[in-house]
Amino acid sequence: MEDDYGGATDSPKRGPTLSTSTSSFEPFDAHDPNLSRLATKMFQKTGEYISYELSSTVEDYKLIENMNKAMMGKVVEMKQMSESITAKNNELNQKYEELKPLLKKIEDIESTVDKLEAAAYQLDSYTVRLENKFKALKAKK
Repeated sequence: MEDDYGGATDSPKRGPTLSTSTSSFEPFDAHDPNLSRLATKMFQKTGEYISYELSSTVEDYKLIENMNKAMMGKVVEMKQMSESITAKNNELNQKYEELKPLLKKIEDIESTVDKLEAAAYQLDSYTVRLENKFKALKAKK
């Protein structure tokens, strides 16, 4: 079977070829059944691989979608909390503005009380001095 082609064998239909496992590219030649079986298996495995890759990508997108939904829930929750805090802050500011005149009156009263306290200490000191003078005069008599 070996001839001038450097170790090639004769094909049953066409003469010398490089291998009997390769099929001819002639349109009506029968293909090698082993090659057809291997090609079919390769296409099946390639299809399975692509299918797994696509399903993996789909699962990744589902995960991202679920994460986005969870994040949106948290964002809505934080927005509601922020709006609630803003409303409470506005309410507190309004109450503070309403209390401002009363706080001013309290500060004025405190200032007056401080002055009265200072006057009371001065009066007490004066009373003690008068009492000492009275005792001194009484002791002289």
